[in-house]
Amino acid sequence: VCLAVWMSVAAKDIIGKIFGIYFPIMAFVASGFEHCVANMYFIPMGLLLKGNATIVATAGLAGKLSNLTLQGFFVNNLTPVTLGNIVGGSLCVATVYWLAYLKKSEK
Repeated sequence: VCLAVWMSVAAKDIIGKIFGIYFPIMAFVASGFEHCVANMYFIPMGLLLKGNATIVATAGLAGKLSNLTLQGFFVNNLTPVTLGNIVGGSLCVATVYWLAYLKKSEK
């Protein structure tokens, strides 16, 4: 996701900014990864809507939401996803950028 921000800032025109945002995020989502900030919206919204029987029945999730709890959100989702985002972002993005722009000292 940070790669998308950096690519959009580096682009000079609007279409370049759109492509710079779209493709890294599309690859992230298509790979099945989760993002902690997105989960901070979607899971609490699911917790709020879990009590509305009409919405649950319309979504076809009746009887499938017993594991959706606030404790499960923090322990089983938010903590590992946040740690994974930090490690993945620092290794896959920051380290690659550091290596790409590493300059050899002139001696």
